[in-house]
Amino acid sequence: MEDEWLWGWDPTPGIVSVWAEPDGRAFVWRRLPGSGTLVREDVRFRPWLLLSSLEDLEHLGERLRPEHEGPAPHRVTYQELEGSGALRYVVRANDGRALNAAVLHGAAQRLGRPIGHLRELGPNAVLAPPPEEQYLIASGRTYFRELGFDDLHRLQFDLETTGLEPDRDRIFLVALRDPEGRTEVLEAHGDGNAAEAALLQRLVARIRAVDPDVIENHNLHGFDLPFLARRAQRLGVPLALGRAGAPGLRQRPASRGATPGRDSAGRASDPMRRSRYTVPGRELIDTLDAVLRHDFAARELPGHGLKAVARHLGLAGPEREHIPGARVYEVYRSDPERVRRYARDDVTEAAGVARMLGGAAFALARMAPRRYERLADAGPATGVLDPLLVRAYVRAGAALPAHEEGDGTPHSGAALHLFATGVARHVVKADVASLYPSLMREYRIGPRRDRLGVLLALVDRLVEQRLAAKARARAAAPGSPERHTHEALSAAMKIVVNSAYGYLGAVGLTRFADVHAANEVTRRGREVLALLCRELAQRGVTLLEADTDGVYFAVPEDWREADERRVVSEVAALLPPRVHLEFDGRYAAMLSHEPKNYALQPYDGPLVLRGVAFRSSRAEPFGEDFLRRALRLLLEGDIPGVREVYVTTVTALRRRAVPTLEVTARVRLTKTPAQYLATRGRRRELTYEAVLASGRTHWATGEHVRIYRAVGGRAGLLPDPDADDNTGAVSDPRDYDIDFYVRLLRETFAARLVRGLTPEDFAAVFADPGQPSLFAPSLTQARPILTVLNEGILPLPLGEGGG
Repeated sequence: MEDEWLWGWDPTPGIVSVWAEPDGRAFVWRRLPGSGTLVREDVRFRPWLLLSSLEDLEHLGERLRPEHEGPAPHRVTYQELEGSGALRYVVRANDGRALNAAVLHGAAQRLGRPIGHLRELGPNAVLAPPPEEQYLIASGRTYFRELGFDDLHRLQFDLETTGLEPDRDRIFLVALRDPEGRTEVLEAHGDGNAAEAALLQRLVARIRAVDPDVIENHNLHGFDLPFLARRAQRLGVPLALGRAGAPGLRQRPASRGATPGRDSAGRASDPMRRSRYTVPGRELIDTLDAVLRHDFAARELPGHGLKAVARHLGLAGPEREHIPGARVYEVYRSDPERVRRYARDDVTEAAGVARMLGGAAFALARMAPRRYERLADAGPATGVLDPLLVRAYVRAGAALPAHEEGDGTPHSGAALHLFATGVARHVVKADVASLYPSLMREYRIGPRRDRLGVLLALVDRLVEQRLAAKARARAAAPGSPERHTHEALSAAMKIVVNSAYGYLGAVGLTRFADVHAANEVTRRGREVLALLCRELAQRGVTLLEADTDGVYFAVPEDWREADERRVVSEVAALLPPRVHLEFDGRYAAMLSHEPKNYALQPYDGPLVLRGVAFRSSRAEPFGEDFLRRALRLLLEGDIPGVREVYVTTVTALRRRAVPTLEVTARVRLTKTPAQYLATRGRRRELTYEAVLASGRTHWATGEHVRIYRAVGGRAGLLPDPDADDNTGAVSDPRDYDIDFYVRLLRETFAARLVRGLTPEDFAAVFADPGQPSLFAPSLTQARPILTVLNEGILPLPLGEGGG
C-alpha cells in the first residue's frame, strides 16, 4: 500500500504527456521503452469531485445514485468515504462540466445567489483537481515509468525580437535545437507583417514535424511564449503547437509567469494574477524554474539569467557569442551570421541547463499525479505532497480532512546558535542529514488528522529508496544516462522529504498541517543539536555555528583529517538511531559574520559565500569583486593585502576606471507604472525614476533592471547583460556618483569584514586613502581575530545542572 501511495499502482510504462478534457476524454502519449516509438491512447474516464455534503446535488433527485449502482447517462453517482474527514463524498459523472454545473446550481439555490465557480464554495466544501489530475489519481498512472531523462524528445526554441513590446515590436529570428542536438535558425524574409507571419508559420510547422514531447527554454513562460502568443494573435497565425485539439496556446494559473492580458492602453489587466501556457500532448518547461529551485537549496549561482547560469555550470564554451541584448537586432542588420551563432548558443545552453538541473522535476513526475510541466514549477508542499496525499486517501476510500486555521499556537522556530564571530582556522563542518524528517521518523511524529499515517509512510519510503537511488548512482558510470537518472531521483526524493516538516507547520495552507506536531519536531531538534554541540565541545573543538543543517567548528592546529573524522564519528554514535551526523567538509579558514552568514576558504578550491551579507542579487558587482578579493586575503591573514585591495578599489572609483555596469544594482520591478505614478508625488524611488528617466513609460511587474546613482543625485539605468530578453548594455556613460560609491564600499562591503579585525585595525585598513595620516598605525603585525560569544552557550538539560 505504501508503494502505491508513493508511485501509483498502474504499471503502464513510457507516459510522456497526459491531456484530459472535462467531458471525460483523456489522451495519453507514450514512448515505448526500448524502441522510443510514440503511441497515443484515447481513453474515457469519469470526472469526479470531492464534496463535504451531497446537499448541493439533492435537486438531481433520482439521477443521484450510489456508486455501486453503476454509471448511466445523465446520472451522478456518489461514494461515501470512511472516517470523520470533512471531504467525504466522491461524486462522479460521465461529463465533468455537467457535474460542476449541477453542484453550482444546487449551491446557488442553497445560498440564494449566483455562484460562478466551484472555488467560491471554499476548499472545505469541495476539492476539484484539474482533469489530468483526476485521471491520474483515479487510474494510478504516473509519467515516465521505465524511461530515463534522455529518453524524452526535447526541443528548445528561443526568439530574437526587435524589442520587448509585442504590440509594436516583432520576431525576426527563431533558433531551434531538435532532440538529436541539431540547431537551426529560422528568419523572417523582410520587415513587414507578412514576413513575420510566414516565420511563425514555419516555426509551427517545424515543431510539429520534429514532434517533441517537451519544449524548453529559459524564461519560456515569462517572455518567449507570451510574446509569441501576442504576435500570433495580432498576425492571425494559428499556433497549432499541440498534438491534439484546437490550435493555440491555452492558459493555466501559476505563481510565476506572464500577466494574462492587457487593456486598450497596453497595461496588464491584472498585474497580480499570473498564468502559464499549456498545449495538449507536449510539456512546456521553463528552465528558470529549475534554476530557482536549485539556487534555493545551493545558494551558489551568481544570477538566474541563462548566460550567468551557463557560465557558472561550465556549459558556456570559449567561443560563445556575446551580444548586448538591446543591440541584437542592430547587429543582425549588419552581421546576421554573428546573431545566428548567438541564438544557436542560447538554445544549446538552455538544453544543457535543462539536463543538468531539471532532473528533479522529471523524477517527481514519476511519483506525483500531476502533469510534468506543473511539477516543474510546483512548490514541494502544496505542489507535490498534497496530490500524493489526496491520491492515497481516495485510493484507500478514506475521507479527507478540511483545512484548519489552527488554534492560535505559534510555530516555534528552528534552533540556531552563533558561538563565535571573526576568523577561525582549520574548520570542519558536520552535517545533520535531513534532521527534521529523521526526527519525524524516529519519534513517529506526524499530523494528528492523518489517520492513515500517509505522510510518515511517504517519508519512510522516500528515505529508504533515496539511499538505494544514491547507491545506484554511485555504481553507474560517471556522465551516463543511468547515473543522471538515479541522481535526479535522489534529488527529487530529498526535495519531498525535506518539505514534510514545512508541510506540518503550514497552518491554513496545507490540508494536514499540525502546528503542535511541528513544534514537537523542533523541540526534539533543539535537544539533538544541544547534545551534539556539547559532545563536540567536550572533545576540544571550538564551536562556531550550529543549526538544523549541521555544525561548524574549529579544531586544534595539530589535528589531521583522521582526528576530525574520528570526533564526528564518536558524536554521531550518541545520537538517536535515525539521526545521522556526517563529516561534510574541512576548510582552511572561515569568517563568521552573523548567523547563517559566513565565508569559507577550502584547502583547495574557490571561496564559498553563504548568506545575504555575502551574496545578494542586488549587490553591485564592483563591491562583490572587492569583497571576494578582500575576504580571501583576510582568511589568509594578509591584513596589508586587504588594505591594498581597498585602496586600489577606491582609487579606481575616483578615476572612473570602474565601468558603470559594475556599480549598478539589479532590482526587480514590483509596481506597475500606474501604481508608482500614483505615489510619486509623495515619495520618489530611485529604481522607477531611473526607468522613467530612460524614456520608458511602460514596464511589466517582475522585470529586472540595473540602476545606479548618477552625479547630482540623478537616477541612471543600464540594460542588464545577463537578462534573457532583448536588453543589454549599449554604452558606458561613467557618470556615477563617485562619493556615493566610495561610501557604499566602506559602509556596506568593507563592513562585512568588521568581525575579523580589531576596531583599530579596521579603522586603519579602511581609512580614506585620499586623506593620509602621519600617525597611521602599521599593519604588518595585524592579525585576524576570533571572538567567542557568551550568548552562544547552550543550556544544559534538566538534571545536568540546568535550572
